[in-house]
Amino acid sequence: MQAGGGWFVPWTMGVQKFAVALPMGGVVPFVPPLLAALPPAPPPLRLIAPPPLPHQAQPGRKGEKDNGKSCILSCEKRKADDTDINKDLKKAKLETKALKAKRPGFTDDRYNETSYYIENGLRKVYPYYFTFTTFTKGRWVGERILDVFAREFRAHPAAEYERCIRAGTLTVNYERVDPDYRLKHNDLLANVVHRHEVPVTSQPITLVHIDEDIVVVNKPASIPVHPCGRYRHNTVVFILAKEYNLKNLRTIHRLDRLTSGLLLFGRSPKKARQMEHQIRNRQVQKEYVCRVDGAFPEEEIECTEPIEVVSYKIGVCKVSPKGKDCSTVFKSLGYNSTNNTSVVLCKPKTGRMHQIRVHLQYLGYPVVNDPLYNHPVFGPLRGKGGDMGGKTDEQLVRDLIAIHNAENWLGVDAADDDMLFSKPAADDKVGEDDCDTGPASRESSPRLESPAPGVTPSTVMTPTLPSPSSGAEAPEASSPAPCTLAPSPAVSPLLSEDSNDAKSDKVTVATQTGCAPTAISTANASSSSSTDAISSDPHCYECRVRYRDPRPRDLIMYLHAWKYKGPGWEYETELPQWASVHWEEPESS
Repeated sequence: MQAGGGWFVPWTMGVQKFAVALPMGGVVPFVPPLLAALPPAPPPLRLIAPPPLPHQAQPGRKGEKDNGKSCILSCEKRKADDTDINKDLKKAKLETKALKAKRPGFTDDRYNETSYYIENGLRKVYPYYFTFTTFTKGRWVGERILDVFAREFRAHPAAEYERCIRAGTLTVNYERVDPDYRLKHNDLLANVVHRHEVPVTSQPITLVHIDEDIVVVNKPASIPVHPCGRYRHNTVVFILAKEYNLKNLRTIHRLDRLTSGLLLFGRSPKKARQMEHQIRNRQVQKEYVCRVDGAFPEEEIECTEPIEVVSYKIGVCKVSPKGKDCSTVFKSLGYNSTNNTSVVLCKPKTGRMHQIRVHLQYLGYPVVNDPLYNHPVFGPLRGKGGDMGGKTDEQLVRDLIAIHNAENWLGVDAADDDMLFSKPAADDKVGEDDCDTGPASRESSPRLESPAPGVTPSTVMTPTLPSPSSGAEAPEASSPAPCTLAPSPAVSPLLSEDSNDAKSDKVTVATQTGCAPTAISTANASSSSSTDAISSDPHCYECRVRYRDPRPRDLIMYLHAWKYKGPGWEYETELPQWASVHWEEPESS
């Protein structure tokens, strides 16, 4: 209502009414004096049930007693059901937590489960028993365990998995089951395997900088950053822990396995998060050096083509309008007319998967020895200008897997010089820093992070071998002969060892460490002597196949992380030999 040019709003409190004056304009100023003028709020109301009407049932009648009893029973039943559900849920969570508790992280026991030896310029790992574990995936629930392994992990035939299940080396929740066992939610699958790791270069990992917050190293080519796929002990993380006593390092970024150069680790979670934040927000300037095919233009070129991941499973990308925006600046550092190659400086402004390599492929100047993006599987032009030879993404992925399996599954060179390459990361994280994980067909069992206790066969013993840091070399010829049984029948007779030697220009990086002789400590505590034994397993596929050592050229790609510069810090490495403009590849490599 309005009176005397002002407005009054009736304010009711209980049975009392008040009028609050409003200024002209009708807006109530929210100020303390106005609020103070209002009467205090009334006490909270109490709800009082009205008395029953005469026609309603009175207490003491049989009908009401039955209704009340039914209501009480129903409520109690509902509470009991809820309690049972909560108990089951709590029990499942506790069981899951208990199972996870059996899966420790990288401890001294894990680091000491095997040792290295140096042979032919390679760092090799003695084969060891290892337990792959994984929780049951949703699509597996209700299926027979044998059917799941035969379908999902095709490295071995179903008969081999059935043997493992019956022998108790393939377990569910660390207990032996029947091959017809049907998987349930939260079932933890564990498979004991005789693990063979891939050799890597014996070149040392050099320290660029170290303090209480950060560790910066110069990573040699061929060594993955962290455990993945076929690599575990032959990784930067494990080597730093075992030989430099640098443990519990936090990965800030990564590099491709075949890429060399700067690698940063945080020594504390806080520092790692800080550095990751700087990289994520593009506060870090990166400079790479590479050697490419052809005469790269002298003027600076910026490639802004978007990149799409064609397959996360095998880790391959391409330029596509559907991809993510990215930018790389390239500058030629010189041209070598003798071998028709150029040394190029690369400055990625973003961090997409394989960004530098994909952009160079698109420009028509792929990295000289890039085993993936400089391959005819991408068509006659090898992907230049986005020309994939008319292949669809599905065809490209299928051809890549077929070529990869041809070389890696057999463990020997393929028949065609151009049909060889090493598979890139199967990781869904992006960046020019990803780890190669190896083919899915080589994955002998589910992936895991740590061994499981109490499931290793009684025949497994702990190696007690010197590490390469103590100058130990490979076993001498007087030692027992390595486990080099006849190749698998799957190996074609056309792909013999003689033909491998004849084809000097092949590229294969899928060679495994064979069953080498090891000095093994006896499992009998009463015996103080140790005996020479061969770390072989009659059921191990890797022990039955002969692999040749990779050549130096198999272990490197001419791409190097040279300089990283961020707010208040800057690190760089020495340039590799191949980064010299007039360098030529030795014929012996």
